[in-house]
Amino acid sequence: MEKLRFTASWMLAGALSVAFVKSDDPKPNKGLDLSGMDLSVSPREDFFLYANGSWLNKTDIPASETAWGSFNILRDSNSKNLKVILEEASASKSPKGSVKQRVGDFFASGMDTVAIEKLGYEPIKAVLTEIDKIKNYEDLLRYSATHPQEGGSTFIGAGIGQDAKNPDTYIVSMRQTGTGLPEKDYYTKTDEPTIKVRNAYKKYIATLFTLTGTDAAKAQQLADDILALETQIATSHMGRIEMRNPVAMYNKFATKDFAAKVPNLNLVNGLTTMRMKTDSIIVAQPKYYEALNEWLPKANIETLKAKMKFSVISGAANYLSKPFVEASFEYSGKTLNGQKAQQDRWKRISSLTDNLAGDLLGQLYVEKHFKPEAKKRMDELVANLQKVFEKRINELDWMTAETKVEALRKLKAFTPKIGYPSKWKTYEGVAVKRNDFYGNVRAFGKWRYEEMLGRLGKPVDKTEWGMTPPTVNAYYSPLRNEIAFPAGILQWPFFDPEADDAFNYGAIGAVIGHEMTHGFDDQGRQYNYMGMLKNWWKKDDNDQFKQRAQVVIDQYDGFTVLDNLHVKGQLTLGENIADIGGLSVAYEAFKTFTKQGKGNEKIDGFTPEQRFFLAFGQIWRAKLRDEALRLRVNTDPHSPGQFRANGPLSNFEPFYKAFGVQPGDKMYRPEANRVKIW
Repeated sequence: MEKLRFTASWMLAGALSVAFVKSDDPKPNKGLDLSGMDLSVSPREDFFLYANGSWLNKTDIPASETAWGSFNILRDSNSKNLKVILEEASASKSPKGSVKQRVGDFFASGMDTVAIEKLGYEPIKAVLTEIDKIKNYEDLLRYSATHPQEGGSTFIGAGIGQDAKNPDTYIVSMRQTGTGLPEKDYYTKTDEPTIKVRNAYKKYIATLFTLTGTDAAKAQQLADDILALETQIATSHMGRIEMRNPVAMYNKFATKDFAAKVPNLNLVNGLTTMRMKTDSIIVAQPKYYEALNEWLPKANIETLKAKMKFSVISGAANYLSKPFVEASFEYSGKTLNGQKAQQDRWKRISSLTDNLAGDLLGQLYVEKHFKPEAKKRMDELVANLQKVFEKRINELDWMTAETKVEALRKLKAFTPKIGYPSKWKTYEGVAVKRNDFYGNVRAFGKWRYEEMLGRLGKPVDKTEWGMTPPTVNAYYSPLRNEIAFPAGILQWPFFDPEADDAFNYGAIGAVIGHEMTHGFDDQGRQYNYMGMLKNWWKKDDNDQFKQRAQVVIDQYDGFTVLDNLHVKGQLTLGENIADIGGLSVAYEAFKTFTKQGKGNEKIDGFTPEQRFFLAFGQIWRAKLRDEALRLRVNTDPHSPGQFRANGPLSNFEPFYKAFGVQPGDKMYRPEANRVKIW
């Protein structure tokens, strides 16, 4: 659901949504929001509008948001809960080093705008001075190795993560880096929206240099030079669709052998200096480093230094004084996402506290906002869906018995995580100071980096979570073969213990099924029951899967988002398979395990089946600004909400029966063209 983080590469392969960072949205009774429906729309023509049309018509996206929908509404509610917790912690006289002291003082430091404004860009001046001392590319490589968190990762992206072919161990990994636009195509496309983004990016670069003392003409020249450099770098990058292939991303080398391929990068010494000395490495995109080896020694050193300085300033911008924050918002918020106004500072600092100290804040959040009965109900739902998934695998008519054995083995090995971790991170050594916001941010960043370094040579900690407890999201990890549902998402409109089974199976049940199906989507299916990147498919079964997956690609390629902008079926393939599979598994579990699912009693005029589908349709409700929608289509593996609802439903026979869908209806799809995978 969120962006993939390099240092937690085991994590978000199957996250549920992207996080788009006034709520007058009341919680309706009994789960479904009946007032949000538009009964003037036929469910056979556009189910998404039928389920959500009235809500869409009366809802405006708040000025401080790029989108507004189920996820955003719950995130907004959670933010307000976190604000109360953080303000209470900030006002308390808790012992030094305690959970409350550290989260409270971190929040207070982030809200102390007087101190932050007084400092300007003082917190990063020393780093910029060090970069200025670089004389040649050899100096630059030495700096990269000694200052990996202070611009050093601008051209060399090294980290430590699980070895996909030996997932119980950690290994040093290297990934492409060096660009700042959302996707490599943004450097070359000539359509008007892309040109607008490029121009805004150049303006952003120039503004940051101006704010740090460079005259306007020189700043503009540096911006031009940096964009030209990044454009060159982008030619050696893999695109997002290419990077969906985990086999293509697994390139293991003896360190000395890959170092010999890129002699100008002094790789062995560099990794040793970074405390990543190792006999073997994985290079996700070798082409990038081979190209870097060729052009780096020949590049203009002043341009390279400017690029490093820009990386430092941009990375720090939101933690510095107001002009830097506004420059960042002007580009990232307004131009990229169409955001009209910044979020309130308390909301931004609450989110940052969760991002950096999530296991501290999470303890306080769970204590106040996670009920044991929610976990009990989730355990039951997960178990029921797992049983149905097992049954469905056994009944597949396109898969051989041998491959079914391995698929079932993987399904039974799933590890569910619900609510919060069994073991909290302590952030040992991080001393939070109430009057040093930037220092606090750096302290948590350094702790995270040291934590990563400490993994090398140690067994993988399977208790670790990839999301914090307040997160409104869920994920599947192929390297750990686990599904996780943080406490934050286990609330309305996804889960309501007071609502009927139709609602909960159609909402959170579909989410559970979605994450389970990720274990068997185009990426997840390439990992076995132990989380190992290993082919367990017979050739005929592999061919059958690819044929069925192509149907998904073709379907979603045909969905129009804006003007001539279409969903990218290949980019969104995994999420679309998970949406379709999640719906199917959740529905069968509802019909199999609940009294309501076996009956025909209407509630509010709707049958059990209709209520199930309405719940499913309403969790995907969302309005996005055109800019955010365009960015999402180009970069995000999730389809826009209306297609996450209508796409799966148009492939599902029980939906046809529930609402009388017939040939000629827009929601109708000929049976031969329907997706049949899981």
